[in-house]
Amino acid sequence: MSRVCVICGKGRTSGNNVSHSNRRTKRAFNANVHKVQVEIDGVVSNEYVCTRCMRTSKKS
Repeated sequence: MSRVCVICGKGRTSGNNVSHSNRRTKRAFNANVHKVQVEIDGVVSNEYVCTRCMRTSKKS
């Protein structure tokens, strides 16, 4: 199961580890997602939502 936000689609991105000698190796940046109860189109289910979308939904 992929950990992708169901609201905005934010997921895993890639980048590099850079050592002191400037050697580069691949690494992954995972999105900060949590499993929460959300209501989408009147249906309540447990889905992954990123923390930015959680903060935005509290405003409305």
